Amino acid sequence: MLTRAYNSLLRSASRTAIAMGRPYSTLEQKITASDAWVKSCYVEIDYTISDDSFVYDAVQRMSAFKVGCLVTTGKDGSVSGVVSERDYLNKIALLGRTSKETKIKEISTKLPNLVTATRKDSVEECMQKMLAKDIRHLPLVEDGKVVGLLSIKDLVKVVLQEKEDTIKLLSDFALGKGAHYGNE
Repeated sequence: MLTRAYNSLLRSASRTAIAMGRPYSTLEQKITASDAWVKSCYVEIDYTISDDSFVYDAVQRMSAFKVGCLVTTGKDGSVSGVVSERDYLNKIALLGRTSKETKIKEISTKLPNLVTATRKDSVEECMQKMLAKDIRHLPLVEDGKVVGLLSIKDLVKVVLQEKEDTIKLLSDFALGKGAHYGNE
């Protein structure tokens, strides 16, 4: 019953905002991985590294950019896998190996086991993939080439912003600000 009232109120608020010529995205519109990626810290950095590089190079880059994962690429520039902080901890530190002597391709998660998404996948689909495989980073791949990288934090931020926007819209509408959406 409450869900029905909520949906009715949301549709009514949406119609009012649209009738007044104000842009408004409804819950029915799918927020995509591409939408989340443009707000990600990864959009501003080179998040790729050659799988022939040494693990030490990956650790330096992750530390410099304050990120937890990089996409590994082969000689032809195509995606070959990912290397993460977990890979370093589990396959270098705990096994007594050295990062300056170990190549990334020896410890990275390789393509057959790699979970990826496309820019058109919804944020919900991306979150489901990450939760199902217990991973925190998801490469965005198109035609075998990496086009982006998302972290679970990026997806949570987008979902949280969507919820905050919905709450604001519903609050404004309930307080009689429906025709003046967004005005104080």
